[in-house]
Amino acid sequence: MKFFVDNWILLLVAFASGAMLVWPMVRRGGGGLSVGTAEAVRLINREKGVLIDVGEPAEFAAGHAAGARNVPLGRLEGAKEVPSNKALPLVLLCASGARAGRAAAMLRKAGHEKAVSLAGGTAAWREAGFPVEKSA
Repeated sequence: MKFFVDNWILLLVAFASGAMLVWPMVRRGGGGLSVGTAEAVRLINREKGVLIDVGEPAEFAAGHAAGARNVPLGRLEGAKEVPSNKALPLVLLCASGARAGRAAAMLRKAGHEKAVSLAGGTAAWREAGFPVEKSA
């Protein structure tokens, strides 16, 4: 007990640093696995991954990753735009990445074991300099 009393500042710092390490996972909602833009492109190019934007149609029309399919999060379950081959990697994205994390978790539960979200979403895709399209 004396140790805790004498070293309360060190214990507080240790607790705070641990909390900072865990915070990103908690903030993401524990929705699941996410990858960066480089890994997403690798999955698409080398493993025939499919890029799915789970944003709303208006968001998709305003600007989306080139080659992405639009399947809004609310319509994701049972959507025919989602490949039936559950072995294919699915890279899900939205404006910020929050909905994509939920979508990836939902698809993994449905058997798509390689479903991942793009960390940072469309904003990260743009920032990385990858092509963005707009729909009419």
